[in-house]
This record gives sequence, structure tokens and C-alpha cells, in this order.
Amino acid sequence: MFIAAAAIAVSANAQKTTVTASKAFDNIYVGFAAGAETKATDEHTYTGNKKFGSFKAFNPTATIIVGKNFTPVFGLRAEGVVRFNAHGASCESGYLNRGYARTGKFVNGLDVNMLGTFNLNNLIAGYKGEPRKLEFIALFGFGWSHAFYGNHANGINSKAGLDIAYNFGAKKQWQAFIEPSITYLMQGYNMPAVDATPFQYDLSRANLDLKVGLIYKLPTSNGTHNFAIEQLRDQAEIDALNAQINGLRGDLDAANNANAQKDAQIAQLKKALADCENKPVVEAKAANLQPSVIFRQGKSVIDKAQEANVEMIAKYMKNNKDAKVKISGYASPEGSKELNQKLSEQRAEAVKNMLVKKYKIAADRLTTEGLGATDKLFDEVEFNRVALFNDTTK
Repeated sequence: MFIAAAAIAVSANAQKTTVTASKAFDNIYVGFAAGAETKATDEHTYTGNKKFGSFKAFNPTATIIVGKNFTPVFGLRAEGVVRFNAHGASCESGYLNRGYARTGKFVNGLDVNMLGTFNLNNLIAGYKGEPRKLEFIALFGFGWSHAFYGNHANGINSKAGLDIAYNFGAKKQWQAFIEPSITYLMQGYNMPAVDATPFQYDLSRANLDLKVGLIYKLPTSNGTHNFAIEQLRDQAEIDALNAQINGLRGDLDAANNANAQKDAQIAQLKKALADCENKPVVEAKAANLQPSVIFRQGKSVIDKAQEANVEMIAKYMKNNKDAKVKISGYASPEGSKELNQKLSEQRAEAVKNMLVKKYKIAADRLTTEGLGATDKLFDEVEFNRVALFNDTTK
């Protein structure tokens, strides 16, 4: 476990890129392999029989694989290897070293191994976002061995190998591989002469294995079947984003200030509206001077056709030097109250301006008032868009 932890740290530091975080069930794979094994040497510790030596006899093997990659470089793999009995003769001692003595059993032996895996491509050249088509993966670890001949003894083994792997599929989710390996029986099988010096890498107690296999990589939480590259930003981009964020904060503060001003303005308008609504209603009064000036809807400009009525008031004031006239502007009920009030004032001012500028009536003899909207003066709505005249000296 210490070696595994150290390998994870080393492989993480070896990466030239940063990958997204791997969850507990990410980057898990399962697979199957088949092959054959032979003795690593003709030398045999117990019998000296070279009949079943290196490359002279073979046992078929089948392997079930379950593994997980913790980084693009390092992973752990558990495998169960079944060795089938295919060659042999009479068992001379019952303890041929993981040998090929005829046991009369279909299965000759079993290994259960825990191996560390090291992706040499990613270790040396870094991970580019997806597996390369061709990769070399080193394997090393330890396991438990069991022999189904003799007294069914158990032992400890050590395995080292190399996967020559080919990744394929739309998302590189499949991996075919060829794996040469060597497995040492380091202790066990109740062999006293060997057990006296345990944990020895002795070729006379080793097997060579060659297998081919297929692995399927389960889907990961990042939407692929492999590690994904983390989208990192350089410092210049981070500084630019921070500047943009600060600019947006300034815009937000300005918008908040503008909203506060608008809220204050709305409060003022609401107060003005409340004051206006609380004012006593001004009743429309009939004028004591007959001429009137009618305006178009929404307008405060005097039409040519209405200028004759303004001229009549001018003549009246010239004939009556002491007369003072109040000009009262009105609007019809359409539209908002505020708009109609303003429109009525503008209509009265328009008539006054014409009397002063065109007909030379002294401005101090004229007063104006805007009385807003009314429908009380005339039955016809459009007639209420009017300016009326009252001689205030009478």
C-alpha cells in the first residue's frame, strides 16, 4: 500500500497536464485474457528433470481482470489466473515447481494477483486528453498461488510484465493487448529446501507467460471512458476575467444607483399624484366672453381656423383698456391625468403668447390657468379641448 501511494504521487507529478478529478467508480475496467505459460529455465530445484523445462512444455492459462486507473500513469489491477493441466508425466515428487506433472486434474493451479500498472507513454510524454492508439504499460506486483496437485499447497508469487496495448473504439473504450510476463514463486508449496530462503527471485521457480486479452473501460462521470483534461486558464486570462468581473461590478453599482434615483423619483411622483388626487375638483365654469379656441387632440398649437377667435379677444381688450382677461385651458378626458393637466396649461399659454406677440396685448393684462381634463363644458368630447376667456374686471 505504501508503494502504491508513492506511485500515485510520482505519477501525478510526472504529468504535464491536469486531468479532471476522478470519482470512486471512474476509470474502472474489466477484461479477459488467454495464453500459455512455460518454465523459465531447464533447472529444477527438486527433480532435475529437464523434460518439462523452458519452452518444452506449456500450460494454457485464462485470466480475468478488474482494474482501476488512479491517474493517467498509475493504476491497480486485480487478476485471477487459472492454469490448466495440458502436459506432463507422472509426478516424480509431487512437488514439481509450479510444474507440469500429470495431476489428473483439469485445473493445475490458480494465482490471484494485485499489480501496479504504469503507463510508460503517459509517464514519459504526458497525457494528451485521450489514450494513444499504441501504449506500453508496465506491470509489477505480488499475489497468492495455489497448486491443485500434491497436497494443494499455497504460496506467494511476484509478477512482472509488459502490456503492449492497442486502444480502439469511438471513445477509445476498448483495449486489446499482448502481455509477456514472468512470475516467480517466492515462498510456499511446502518445499522446505526453498522455504528456508524465502522471497527469492529464482529462475528455477519462475514461469514465462504470454497472453492476449481484451479490456473494456467502463463509462466515467466526465462523459468519456478515460481521463479528461481539466480546462485550465493562464494568469493573463484570469487577470482579464477579474478585470471584466470588476467592470461588471462597477456597472452593477451604477445600475443600483440609477435604480435608487428612479425609486426616489417614483416616490416623488407618487406623492405628487396623491397631492393632486387630494386637491378639490375644479368645476368648469362658463366664460363671460364668448370666443373660444378649440385644439386638436393632444395638441397645444393654435390652428389657423382658430386665430380669428383670438383676434376677437384682442379687439375686445383694445376697446376696453382697463379689461384684464384670464385664459383657462382644458383637455378632454382621454389620456392620463398628468398629461391632460400639462396639456391644458400649454393651451392657455399658447393663446396668451399669440395675444402678446401678434396682437401686442400687454402680458400683465393676461393670466393663464390649466384646469386639466373635463367633460362638463360641452356634450361633444372634442369641444372640451378648448381655451376659454373671462374678463376678471367684471
